[in-house]
Formats: sequence, C-alpha cells, structure tokens
Amino acid sequence: MSAVEPWHRAVADLVARSHRVPPDALPTAVTAAVRELGVAITIYVVDVEQESLRPLPEPGRPLPDPLPIEASLPGRAYTEVRARAGQDGRLWVPVVNGTARLGLLEVRLPDGADPDDPALRDGCRLIAGLIGHLVTSKISYGDGLQRVRRSEPVAVSAELLWQLLPPLTFALDTVAISAILEPCYEVGGDAFDYALDGGRLALAVLDGVGHGLPATLTTAVALAALRAARRTGGGLMDQVVAVEAALRSQWRDGRFVTAVLAEVEVDTGRVRYVNCGHPAPVLLRRGRAVRALTGGRRPPLGLNLPGGEPGEARLEPEDRLLLYTDGVTEARDAAGEMFGLPRLADLAERHIGSELPAPETLRRLSRAVAAYRGTASRDDATMVLVEWSGAAAARVEP
Repeated sequence: MSAVEPWHRAVADLVARSHRVPPDALPTAVTAAVRELGVAITIYVVDVEQESLRPLPEPGRPLPDPLPIEASLPGRAYTEVRARAGQDGRLWVPVVNGTARLGLLEVRLPDGADPDDPALRDGCRLIAGLIGHLVTSKISYGDGLQRVRRSEPVAVSAELLWQLLPPLTFALDTVAISAILEPCYEVGGDAFDYALDGGRLALAVLDGVGHGLPATLTTAVALAALRAARRTGGGLMDQVVAVEAALRSQWRDGRFVTAVLAEVEVDTGRVRYVNCGHPAPVLLRRGRAVRALTGGRRPPLGLNLPGGEPGEARLEPEDRLLLYTDGVTEARDAAGEMFGLPRLADLAERHIGSELPAPETLRRLSRAVAAYRGTASRDDATMVLVEWSGAAAARVEP
C-alpha cells in the first residue's frame, strides 16, 4: 500500500459525506473523514478584510483564536500559498478553490510524523483542495460560513454587490487575474468582472456615481447589461451600447458609470480596450511601470454621448496590467494629500519585485491605501491585476 493511499480513502470518505452535509457541519465531517489518519484538522477561513484567519467552530472542540495574517507562520503559508511546518508538530496548509485563496488548514500531526514527508504533504494538499471546493459550494446554503468571515455588520449595498462579483482570483497556465475591493463592509459603486472564453479574457472595472445603495444599484445594472451583451457574443462596443441603454432605460437623473472594458487575447497578448471616463490602466514591464494605456477614450456610460474607437496595446511575456478606480489614487491622508498614481506605481513595483502571488500583491497595495487614508474618506478602492506570465500563474497555485 502506498503512503498516500490512506489519504485517498479519507478524500473518498469526505466526498461521500459531503452530499448531505450542511455548511456548519463541514468541520465535523472533515474530522470524521481523517480520524483513521491520526491527524486533527482545524479549518480557518480568511475574513473579508483579509487581515486574519478565523476558525470554523466544531461542536465539542474549543474554538481557537483568529490568526493574524501579518507576521505569523500561518499568515506566511496563506500569503505565499505554500504549506509551512511549525516547530510544534503542526502543518499549515493553504485552502484554495482553484487558485482563489480561501483560508488555511491547521493539521496537528501524530507523534513521530515527519512534516516534510512528501506523502504526508501530498495527502494534506488533497484534503485541503477538497475542502476548498466544499467551502465554496456550501457557502450559499447557509449563513454560518459567511458569518465567520465577518467582524462587523455589512451594509446593504455591500451585501448586494458581493453577490454579483466573480472570485477574487483566477488563473490558468499563462495568465493570472486577481482583484480586491475596499472597504469591504460598506462598498458602494465599485465593481469588477472577468470572464475567459475561447482564449479571450474579458475584463471590466466599474465605478458608479455616488455612494451607498444608489451607486450599487447603478453599477449592478451596468454589470448585468455588459454581461448580457458579452454572453450573446457581443464585443466591447456592443457592451458599451448595452450599458448605455440599460442605464438610460432605468434613470433620467444623469447618473452614470465610469469604466474600463478590455479584451486580452491570451495566446498573443493583444489588448483592446475602451476607457469610459475612468483612470487609465497601468502597464508594468520587467517589474517597472512603463506607461498608462491612454487610448480608447469615451465619456462615462449612461450619458449617451459619442466617443472614439477602442485603444490597442500588446503585452509581452511577464507583463502586468493594473486597473484601478479613483478611490485608490484619490485616497487622502489627514492633511488632505492624495495617495496618487506615482505612489501606487512605486508600491506595485516593489511588491512585484518580491515575486509575490498576484492576490498578495493586491492585498498589500490595498492595506497601504487603507493605512494612508486612516479614518479619512472611505471611498471605494478597487484594483485588478492581470499577469500575462506562466510563472505568475504558478505562484497562485499551492
């Protein structure tokens, strides 16, 4: 019998148990599935602000304290998407769904077990991978998993918007896409979207005028309209027309959405884009911010004004494209000074130079913006990072 076969049986057992397991009973099902392995597993999920890892409660077991992401061994395992062994017989294993970071497993090993044993680590990755899929599939069937991830009440606008967004991270062999949106409990008009079909990656970053629920409703209609056009085969200009029509059919009060809509041919790196009154995306090459994509200018969507043709650019291998909303660069400190594009570009260069996974680069950029503005204005701040790189794609996989 191979050393990993008992883990295969545990995975099969967990799959069999999972069909009728409610979300809040997932930890109990995991414990039962791995009992014969002699390990004890605690599941941690990342909170929505991505500052700590919070344990899922399990009846009959004391609930551990949340784990900080910054300056901790478990935090390193999470941020680097790599298993880490402690000095106390514990192994920390990232939990992902595909390549979207969800949390961490604390695996308490039996006496005498070697945390560096390849079979043991492979088995832990198998279990962690299945748990990632189960967390994602079960989270819609109850409120418990969502509740664990929150440290404060969520505004109605944020509750609505988060249901509309795709996962924060997605990758395949040649490209990685990651996004982040703050403040996560009170978001208003910002949103992002992506979709990959037939070798073409569609991207969108949107910012609805105003704040709170009215801005979210405006952005939600725009997002639904562009998806409807895209899913019937429409290109960039079809999406522009669809969003214009949808907004004007619902409101006549001058509300609008700024946006960047883009298409990336994953095989060739060709980029086509329109910029509807939005900050220009930044192209990073060899770790340096080399230029902004200033073409494809149009008025904001919803104003029914004429605009120009799409702009074009060409990515080179290892290039990165950073899209963002004005809440990032226009964040102000207590003295009223803006965060600014030069500061954003400088920080992006530094984090990219550290070869961090794309979601960790954005998490650190977002933390820098939040620290800069402190308790000042809480305008939405959204970023999307596209890395046209096989190495970058590999960094987001455990």
